[in-house]
Amino acid sequence: MRLTLRVWRQKNADAPGAMSTYEVDDISADMSFLEMLDTLNEELILRGEEPVAFDHDCREGICGACSLVINGDAHGPERTTTCQLHMRSFQDGDTIDIEPWRAAAFPVVKDLVVDRSAFDRIIQAGGYISVPTGSAPEAHATPVPKADADHAFEHAECIGCGACVAACPNGSAMLFTSAKVNHLNVLPQGAPERETRVLDMVRVMDEEGFGGCTLTGECATACPKGIPLPSIAAMNKEWLRATRKARR
Repeated sequence: MRLTLRVWRQKNADAPGAMSTYEVDDISADMSFLEMLDTLNEELILRGEEPVAFDHDCREGICGACSLVINGDAHGPERTTTCQLHMRSFQDGDTIDIEPWRAAAFPVVKDLVVDRSAFDRIIQAGGYISVPTGSAPEAHATPVPKADADHAFEHAECIGCGACVAACPNGSAMLFTSAKVNHLNVLPQGAPERETRVLDMVRVMDEEGFGGCTLTGECATACPKGIPLPSIAAMNKEWLRATRKARR
């Protein structure tokens, strides 16, 4: 395939950015989207030009590092991660726009790379379970009802890629935060910190500058792991319960 790529280039967060146009040829339909970008960068390096910076790590749809808005869609036209998107999803002669996540809380580092450390700070605020040190407990030491285990696993699938934020017209991080809250709050191991977890994580989320949620549903549509929209409602109930309890 021969493709025209319109790629966002930006030196850093303070520098102005603009779309640059590149032509790539001999692109196999079996290539992943990131392999196609590797091909572009090889050509740029051979021409003495600076390669395009983009995030990637495992390239297996696990780590959540890859983060591109492709033709206006977070991760592209398929409901998967960018690294698992293949060029068979495009046609010969297509023009593809490639941009970074667009959110005030995700400042551009360079080109297509954004700083998602705001997610780390939300996790640090309460996305963990405090346990005494020592050897790991037996797997069945604390029974967990099947429904609760399924609920926890469903939300534990979140890989923190940030597609929910990029897709949301408000730049909200509610789906990400709710996935982390619901994953732990439904388990007996997370019960001791249930109230402080949701209060602290929501507080930090707001402090980081993410937008408010208006339940447009774009976040759940873009999520490559299928975190459901009702997750947000479940977290809101947890937050209200914790807020009332804290006021007593």
